[in-house]
Amino acid sequence: MTVRLAYEDGTLRVTHDGDGPPTDGVASLPHVERDDRTDAGRAPAMAYAALAAYLDYREIPYEDDVLRADDLAVSSAYDLRDYQQDALDAWLAGDRVDGGAAGPERERWRVSGSEAAAGSQRQRRWGVLELPTGSGKTVIGLKAIEAVGRSALVVVPTIDLLTQWKRELGREFDREVGQLGGGEQVVRPVTVATYDSAYLRADDLGDRFGLVVFDEVHHLGGEGFRDVARMFAAPARMGLTATFERPDNAHEVVAELVGGVAYRLSADDLAGDHLADYDVKRVEVPLTAEERDRYEDAQGTFTDYLRQSSVQLRSGSDYQELVKRSGTDPRAREALLAKQRARRIVRESDAKVDRLEEILDRHRRDRVIVFTASTDLVYRLSERFLLPAVTHETAASERREVLERFRRGDYSRVVTANVLDEGVDVPDANVAVVFAGSGSEREFTQRLGRVLRPKADGGRALLYELVSADTAEERVADRRR
Repeated sequence: MTVRLAYEDGTLRVTHDGDGPPTDGVASLPHVERDDRTDAGRAPAMAYAALAAYLDYREIPYEDDVLRADDLAVSSAYDLRDYQQDALDAWLAGDRVDGGAAGPERERWRVSGSEAAAGSQRQRRWGVLELPTGSGKTVIGLKAIEAVGRSALVVVPTIDLLTQWKRELGREFDREVGQLGGGEQVVRPVTVATYDSAYLRADDLGDRFGLVVFDEVHHLGGEGFRDVARMFAAPARMGLTATFERPDNAHEVVAELVGGVAYRLSADDLAGDHLADYDVKRVEVPLTAEERDRYEDAQGTFTDYLRQSSVQLRSGSDYQELVKRSGTDPRAREALLAKQRARRIVRESDAKVDRLEEILDRHRRDRVIVFTASTDLVYRLSERFLLPAVTHETAASERREVLERFRRGDYSRVVTANVLDEGVDVPDANVAVVFAGSGSEREFTQRLGRVLRPKADGGRALLYELVSADTAEERVADRRR
């Protein structure tokens, strides 16, 4: 019996040429289920390399018509730093930092980079590289494309990143690069796509690439985006991120789709040699008497409801349950509104504004990025200190102009909310001020990363955290650290 593998609408169609129904004998293969509608076996496209490895291992003859990926002879002029080469080597070898096997844990068999024939189009290379902002993850991605030597797709979360990757790939590989997103739908052997566009085209393009690079791979944990990985047959897949773990534990799903963490370094690991040395200075700012009264009143309303209702907030899901309850319970709704008032008071206190003024005056010769937690606060600080503002409402052309002027030195400071945390090529700065933020470790790491690129003068980077003293914001600051 010879098994036949073919790609079909984001899945693998698995049949055989032996006696009996086409599903007999193939439904028992790993990942394959009986599909009576089409009288064939069916498996997710992402299982392609694993299934082929199993057939090889069992010496089961098969015909492989899955991939239409082109051979790709490209080279980059970049010379990798030692840690970048180590990261690439770990990914090529299929290593994981916890010692486990790359890819789905349930697989007892696999073909690693050292075991497979060099250059095989089915060579299975999975894994995530977790490296801080400014460490050159894009360069490693370029070298991975060069090493695999098959047509490659890079998937990114934003149009800004799409533009950056396309420009870099075109310059390094001296070729036209395809683009899916931002008003274009052009597929070439090297293509860049947004997560949205890759999702919409996955069933059509899932057999066209031997390698998929997922930039900011933590986005793949989103419910819809998971299908991008499931519906592509690419046997090589690399995830790039500065912060792999997600508060909702969806990184465990990402590990099943792309592989676990193959290599990990923190900002502390690279500070001084490859990134700027840095200091984090926490500045506790007292509330005014009037702010304190309003805060205690609002916070008390919230905590009284929790106590009287025996509600404990141990996780994000507990808070979501409270939000659901507020739809039918007026007291729960009142408590949530009170919590929002308390949060706004500590995030936007007058004393913080005064302290920011002192910091901006102290660093008038430095390049400063001020991070806030809301668009309204961005505009308030922009008007108060005449700072160029970048928010999700800022048009793409205006944002590019602001950042270009910041890069040239026409502007020495800028204020933003979350829009510059990731997915945007932010010019070098050496001072960051977290005026207000969440308890997310990812958000903090991304904001710190914006000031970590090496300085021409060898100077240190500095991040200020403004925290309202004796409030719940202190616990928020502790959580993100």
